[in-house]
Amino acid sequence: MSPNPHVPSVAIDARLLSAKSSGDTTYWRGLLHGFSKLSEDFRLLLISNASRPASIPADARFKWITVPMRQRRWWSLYQFPLAARRLGASVAHGQYNLSPLLGRKGVTTVHDVSFFIGPQWFTPKDRLILQKFVPRTVARSAKVITVSETSRKEIEHYIPAALGKTQVTPLALNPAIHPVQRESGLRQVAADFELAEPYLLTVSTRWPRKNMALAVDAVVHLGEDFPGPLVVTGKPGWGEEREHPKVRRLGYVTDEQLASLYAGATLYLAPSRHEGFGLPLLEAFASGCPVLCSSGGALPEVAGDAAYVEPSWQAEDWSATIASLVGDSSKLDAMRERGLERVRCFSWGCTASLTLDIYREVAG
Repeated sequence: MSPNPHVPSVAIDARLLSAKSSGDTTYWRGLLHGFSKLSEDFRLLLISNASRPASIPADARFKWITVPMRQRRWWSLYQFPLAARRLGASVAHGQYNLSPLLGRKGVTTVHDVSFFIGPQWFTPKDRLILQKFVPRTVARSAKVITVSETSRKEIEHYIPAALGKTQVTPLALNPAIHPVQRESGLRQVAADFELAEPYLLTVSTRWPRKNMALAVDAVVHLGEDFPGPLVVTGKPGWGEEREHPKVRRLGYVTDEQLASLYAGATLYLAPSRHEGFGLPLLEAFASGCPVLCSSGGALPEVAGDAAYVEPSWQAEDWSATIASLVGDSSKLDAMRERGLERVRCFSWGCTASLTLDIYREVAG
């Protein structure tokens, strides 16, 4: 146990910090970025099977511990909790599934329960694991963290054990995304991808829940109403969207390239069926890129009045909305201004401060 309960010693399952960008990875990176800005006293034990990545802020309160991984499931069930106990952690924080060995000192972050809301969006294996083990983790955890009021309500609906112990700590702009000016972004995408304006953009891992097929179908339906392509970036994942000359698939791009793509895009499309938060909206806002998003999950909550929220799930309606927006430069300019204001409402420092309060409560 920590010698002083008011100075929590927190073990974090830090394996994802060494992975390529995903929402879960960005969460850890952003949280550490926020913790490094706080003046309070605490100790983070960052336990991973990999070496310390360069992206971790230099902070005397952060200690990186490498524990060689025998097998992924074994690591989560035994190696991480036993290392946390050996190191004297008063709190252990992971995402989604936690080992029973952590007892009542476990804190889990559950970004969303889309595996209950739309089980057809998941592979049978992933759906089974999430539906079986996440409720068990929630039931035995001291606290549950989620990232939006929408997610909190959904978690408490599908997992009644979450009632009374779920708290919201909103996300913020990915610290790896450094916005650039539009002209600079266009020069970069021209050099890297032979891409010129105008173009539309959508960013996501290729999963059915992300609904990228809707963006593709909408742009195809646009025809000559929009002369440029739809640029699609992100990891392969699984799912199907039609191939078409108006679609440019770039695959995985670097953070620098992504910032340039946002800056140069005429409009960002977020057609997801469901999101617990929706980090790309903040990335687009910060880059001065107007956003058209769906009503899926927490997207309207995050968007506020800065994005156009399309209530329909029909490609023809999305096409009409895209044509209306790109044909009105004054409307796009107003959306850019509101987006830049909206992104300033979210701060990793605030997220870290709220999270530290949760650690103190559990440690005490």
